[in-house]
Amino acid sequence: MADRLLTKTVRQIIPESESYMELLEVEKKLDLVLMRKRLTLQESLKQPLKTKRILRVMLSSTFKPGNIDSIGPDGQPVNDGCPPGWELKVEGQLLEKPPGQPNGPPTVDTRFRRKFSTFFKSLVIELDHELYGPDNHLVEWHRTSSTTETDGFQVKRSGDSNVRCTILLMLDYQPPQYKLDPRLARILGLHTGTRSQIFYALWNYIKVHRLQDSHEKDFINCDAYLEQVFGCPRMRFAEIPSRLIQLQQAPDPIVINHVIVNDPEDPNKTLCYDIEVEVDDVYKSMVQSYLQNTQSNQELMAIDNKIHELVEQINQMKVHREFYLEFSQDPHTFITRWLASQSHDLQQMTDATPGHPEQERHADFYDASWVYEAVKRYLYNRVCLLSI
Repeated sequence: MADRLLTKTVRQIIPESESYMELLEVEKKLDLVLMRKRLTLQESLKQPLKTKRILRVMLSSTFKPGNIDSIGPDGQPVNDGCPPGWELKVEGQLLEKPPGQPNGPPTVDTRFRRKFSTFFKSLVIELDHELYGPDNHLVEWHRTSSTTETDGFQVKRSGDSNVRCTILLMLDYQPPQYKLDPRLARILGLHTGTRSQIFYALWNYIKVHRLQDSHEKDFINCDAYLEQVFGCPRMRFAEIPSRLIQLQQAPDPIVINHVIVNDPEDPNKTLCYDIEVEVDDVYKSMVQSYLQNTQSNQELMAIDNKIHELVEQINQMKVHREFYLEFSQDPHTFITRWLASQSHDLQQMTDATPGHPEQERHADFYDASWVYEAVKRYLYNRVCLLSI
């Protein structure tokens, strides 16, 4: 900021420069506001920003009756070639409420695109055990470190009968969530949550019911309900996380009971089921892109450098103006003073011994006795130099 300030002399010469100084003050305040806002945004990213959306799961089945090659003895068609079969597809789309219409019908969210499999940790399709036996009735998918995300899952089987199936969807919570023991869930009023949410709910219960020991602050005195859950009348504060882990389980999967109807008259059928999921808030991605964007910083730096160059030019022009203004007011005095200044600068640069300029201007200065001695020494030194 200091290298962009105009001196008081410049401001007196150019009254309009006060507007520039006022802009610098505004910029200083604006930079302070932006810095505080940036720090606030950085702090907000440390907290999980989630928003609830509707994921529409679409179950579409296609029936292929096969090829009829002949008629059997009982008059029924016989498929000697391709047998009848069906295909089940499990797909999904993320929905959002229309802007400004909270009660309006949800529409497909075109801004937030994610692969269908990214919402789940595992998916299991259990077909009718009586139709497909113990070895062919389960279709399973589980997430691994090398999983390739997909937009859907499909199952193909032969047969022309209606098939009952159960679809188990295990959501992939980020951060992970856990189901509480039913007794503790009733006490805290929390069925499923992250570990930090569960701990906060328990701590809030302890504070509300004043269960912290008044003398030994690191001990919690359990009431009748907590004693029933934790199995002890008193416990240390540091023991709470480990005791809570023992009361946490994996969340229940989402269960969809579905019937695959194989109808030759209507081979294509689709049913939809809406489930609630948590996704990263769009605001979070916008904040991240804003904080990572350095293009504006580079542009501001280029502008600051340009302003610095202009201020330097103004200061140089001020020096030139003062030089010519002083010369125009009293040329003789200015030239005399300027030559003296230049002579002094030359002596400083060449390390010359300063003399007596005013006395050296008069002839009687050189009639002193020291002049004869100086001339002899000078001639002697010259002879010595020539003889070497």
